Amino acid sequence: MTEAYIYDAVRSPRGKGRPDGSLHEVTAVTLGKQMLNAIKERNALEGHAVEDVIWGNATQAMEQGGCLARTTVLASDLDQSIPGLSINRFCASGMEAVNLAANQIRGGAGEAYIAGGIEMMSRVPMGSDGAAVAVDPTVALDDYFVPQGISADIIATQYGISRDDADAFAVRSQQLAKKAWDEGRFGKSIVTVRDVNGLPILAYDEFIRPGTDMQGLGALKPSFKDMGETMPGFDKVAKLKYPHMERINHIHHAGNSSGIVDGSAAVLIGSKEFGEARGLKPRARIRATAKIGTDPTIMLTGPVPVTEKILRETGMSIGDIDLFEVNEAFSSVVLRFVQAFDVDMDKLNVNGGAIALGHPLGASGAIIIGTLLDELERSDKEVGLATLCVASGMGAATIIERV
Repeated sequence: MTEAYIYDAVRSPRGKGRPDGSLHEVTAVTLGKQMLNAIKERNALEGHAVEDVIWGNATQAMEQGGCLARTTVLASDLDQSIPGLSINRFCASGMEAVNLAANQIRGGAGEAYIAGGIEMMSRVPMGSDGAAVAVDPTVALDDYFVPQGISADIIATQYGISRDDADAFAVRSQQLAKKAWDEGRFGKSIVTVRDVNGLPILAYDEFIRPGTDMQGLGALKPSFKDMGETMPGFDKVAKLKYPHMERINHIHHAGNSSGIVDGSAAVLIGSKEFGEARGLKPRARIRATAKIGTDPTIMLTGPVPVTEKILRETGMSIGDIDLFEVNEAFSSVVLRFVQAFDVDMDKLNVNGGAIALGHPLGASGAIIIGTLLDELERSDKEVGLATLCVASGMGAATIIERV
């Protein structure tokens, strides 16, 4: 089997996902093509240098509709002979793009790919595609559908995670993200977003709130309490599925949940021969990939079973992992992962995560792989695991190893 290696990883800064965010006037195609162009320029790629561009995004509607991957290739400086494939595994779309590319290379279907994703949440709002999983009663009723925020609160209730636990984790994320920026830890991968004249639009993650503290978070009202307890009453739906729960403890709010942002990321993956032919040095080997389906109501527990699966399939143990990147969709998601594996917090999300930096749905999986790679190199560690929870009950994971 051919090995698949990571040669490069880039990402945009993350802009606030609202009309006053710095990237709001930038289209999905424009932001995406800047990531593709950065990969091309940094690695001197010419002609049909890669087999395909695999591009993930979660809300495939409006300007993010159609085959956004191919449209972005045509808008970029890549050769038009390179096709494009758009994929959707909700929050894991960017990771699945990387994993799919790696497994294509392993199977002999091409020597190199660019993979990643994008989400312009200020321009194409989450849910604006009218996804059947949420609105089609033939699915939603049978599967006891509830919004993700309710699911996160169910996890907190089920596993004894308190509001203070969630808020403390959020403060940690903000502090570590600020430290990472202060120390230039993201500098290797960040691509400044520019306008048509080449002038900078955004060069830093603007969602960070470094002044966040427990007192400030404590004043915030739980975001999902009303929709759970009153109208439309999703708590009752959840308790039909989980009758052992007397009540749901609503602990999540805007401060301990992931931020709504715009962002994109791209990863260059290739075989050993691809790099040798172009004088490129691989940075890491993609050691294993995995995905799994989980309970669609509690929905966000996927990082635990998918990690169990990937470790089982590789014959590894949790102690073999030097660093973890667990996407911070909600505090309870990561805290449940820590609880399940007794993870050393000094190895987990050491540069902050989506609570501080934001979660551009289709890009986040590729972003955390790139962040993990950069940190393995910076801290001189060897093996890292990245994983995400996924809407409708799924999980995805990738293990990388420095070379």
